[in-house]
Amino acid sequence: MNPVLLLIEDDAVLRGGLMELFTREGYRVIEAGSVREARQKKDETVQGIVLDVGLPDGDGVSLCREWRAQGETRPILFLTAKDEEFDVVRGLDSGGNDYVTKPFRMQELLSRVRVLLRNSPPRKAALSRGGFDLDEERMQVLKNGEALPLTLTEYKILTMLLESKAVVSRDRLLQVLWDDGGKFIDDNTLSVHMSRLREKVGADHIRTVRGVGYQWSDIM
Repeated sequence: MNPVLLLIEDDAVLRGGLMELFTREGYRVIEAGSVREARQKKDETVQGIVLDVGLPDGDGVSLCREWRAQGETRPILFLTAKDEEFDVVRGLDSGGNDYVTKPFRMQELLSRVRVLLRNSPPRKAALSRGGFDLDEERMQVLKNGEALPLTLTEYKILTMLLESKAVVSRDRLLQVLWDDGGKFIDDNTLSVHMSRLREKVGADHIRTVRGVGYQWSDIM
């Protein structure tokens, strides 16, 4: 299957030229000319993102920062007309993996994209169990297609349960989970989180193994 790129560039002439270039090299290209379009068109098929810094309804650096905050891990390469060190650093600090300064040589751009895709870790296959789907990119768990209103702690607990076929011990949960203040969650607090989580997913899905911990059940 051909690699899929999301190309975000507001200059229609340049965008058309880049689409032709990438297509000729065997990529499938999804194009966007604005921040709004980019948000709409970034889907699960995309493997890499080529992002212009200057866009008509925002800027690529802010969009990159937004996506990274949401858990986006796919490689992002900036296209920028600015070559000052400050702008380069700003882009990379926002979560960009690389940048190419306009005007650029097409073969150099292709080489940078190939390197980014080659070094990008493979995406984990989506996990589905008993009507529940784990979306790690957005840090969500969907029940029958609807996102559950989970707190971050509940999301972490549910992720551990869904990913394990065996019993997840209370000790393991307590070691992994921290509250916002950087303190360990104690045993009583874990019980409260587990009780609230059962209300959201259905009590039958989380089985208590007395004296050990908890185990997920796919029973619907």
